[in-house]
Formats: sequence, structure tokens, C-alpha cells
Amino acid sequence: MRYRLLGRTGLRVSEVFLGGMTFGEQGGVGAPAEECRRMLDAYADAGGNVVDTAVNYRGGESETILGELLEGRRERFVLATKYTVSRDGSDPNAAGNHRKNLNQSLETSLRRLRTDYIDLYWVHLWDRHTPVEETMRALDDAVRAGKILYVGISDAPAWVVSRANTLAEWRGWTPFAGLQVPYNLLNRDIERELLPMAEEFGMSVASWGPLAGGILSGKFTRAGGPAGPSRVAPDSLGERELAAARAVQEIADELGATASQVAIAWTRARSRAVHPILGARSVEQLKDNLGAVDLTLPAEAVQRLDAAVDFSAGFPTDFIDQTSPWVFGEVSARVDGRR
Repeated sequence: MRYRLLGRTGLRVSEVFLGGMTFGEQGGVGAPAEECRRMLDAYADAGGNVVDTAVNYRGGESETILGELLEGRRERFVLATKYTVSRDGSDPNAAGNHRKNLNQSLETSLRRLRTDYIDLYWVHLWDRHTPVEETMRALDDAVRAGKILYVGISDAPAWVVSRANTLAEWRGWTPFAGLQVPYNLLNRDIERELLPMAEEFGMSVASWGPLAGGILSGKFTRAGGPAGPSRVAPDSLGERELAAARAVQEIADELGATASQVAIAWTRARSRAVHPILGARSVEQLKDNLGAVDLTLPAEAVQRLDAAVDFSAGFPTDFIDQTSPWVFGEVSARVDGRR
């Protein structure tokens, strides 16, 4: 396991993060506390140091379990959690990115996690009704109070993140150091605006869903089909999903790796900013996924995976690329940019 710097900070974070969304059995298929302990131990033994959860995961059970598992070794981990999602559906102020919900959610998370500070606090989702100035100032106040060290944002438009970080720069507030978004071979939407924006701002990108809900894990290409519970019904897969799964399996067979490892390695091959979040329900699954850290995909394999499913960056990216030779002249092809 190697380490990178979180955004433009000095915090060292591991190449892959451990997701806590499966920690707990409340609300459906998840992992019991003892299996969570084994997964956390395996992740730590591999050199991982970032654990990511949220105030709402498993109805709060994820944070509670993590608080118990981190007793005596809290300082060894970069502990990340999120707020925004409602803590009480009947209370309009128990959700959102405003100051009141931030304060109450943060205190709830601190209590469950048995800690007096959060290393990385994420805004979980863009809240259209809360001015971004209020959110950034409230986050900065929590940083100044010592309850948060760094901040990030998840699931928001690029223009919102850009405006927030520009305001933070102008006003001396704490900027977003991380961006959390879905990313996999079947969902490359972030390549249009979000990933270029994150790279420009020097942000770390925590990518969730690298296996596309299990579609790219090999369960649909192995003989006999899925073994055990699956979030995706085999008969719900279209030709696009099956083409991606087959391409991943073919590369895996050629490299002597598993499909999961190839799918995760593909996300890492796209940008050094990307840190896949590994979510698993068993220590065996997690150990298999961790094998992606040691897998470097050949350029030819990356190209084949890219070509397996259609993707277009769309306007304006495609338009700019197509017209650049005419706009900037043929010599522009020999200009080396900053990135």
C-alpha cells in the first residue's frame, strides 16, 4: 500500500479507502460486528488507513460499530463520515447542509464514533435550499473549533464545488480537499466535468461503486452465475452491462487476476486523484478487492476496457476537442499543457 496526500493538504491517505456502508445488519444485507472487525483488521494489515462512513449508514449502526472497533487505535486511522441525510424524517431541520443540521449531525457522529474530532467530514449531497456560503462558513467554524480537521463534498455538481472552493479561497475558509463520487467502467459521468475540476483544484477523488453494484465483480461471468444474495438481478442486465462484465473478465483471465481487481484497477488507471472505496460484506471479498493495489493494467488493457462500452464526454468537451485544430491552428498539437 502506498500513500498520497489528501487534496492540497499534508494528510497522508492510503491508495484505497475502506467503506463502512456495509457495517451493520440494520435495514438489509450487511456485515455483523465481528465480520466488520475482521475486515478492518485485514484492511489495516494491508496498510490502509482511511475508513469512510456516514451518519445515516445502517441507521447509525455503521458509526456505532466503527466507534467500538477503533477503541485503542483511533489515531492510526483517518476517520471520515458524512452529514446531510435526515436523522428524523418528520423534522425539516434534521436534514440538509445548513448550520443547524451540521452541528447536530456532527455531535451525533462524534458520540457514536467515540471520538472528539473527525479527520475528514463530508457534505453528503448538494442541498439546493442552503446557500453554499452558509455551509462553507459552518464547516470552517467546526474546523476552527477542532471538531473537524479537513472537509470534502460528495454527490454535487461541479459548478457548486467550484464556487464553494473559490469562496473559501477568497474568504480564508477551509476548502474542500476531497470529492466523493460514483465511478466505474459503466458509469464514467465524472469524466465530463467533475474529475477535470477535481484535478484542477488538486482534490482527492474518493470513488464509490467501482464494481457497479457487483456487475463487474465476476459474479455474472462465472459459471453458475451469482452465488448468494445480489443487489442486481441477472435478468435485469442489458447488453451494455454484459459487454462490460465480459471485457473485465477477459482481461482478468489474461492477467491472472480476478474481475473485481481489474475493475478497481481500471478506476485507478484513469487518474492519480482517484482513491476507490472498497465496500465488502466479508473479509474474503475485501482481501480479494485489496489485490487491486498490486495490479497495474497494461495500456492496451485499459484501451480495450474503455472500448467495451460506449462513452461520450458530450458538449462542450467533445466540441472543443473537435474544433481545437481549427481554432488554435495545427501547431497546437505540439503544445504541451500543464496537465
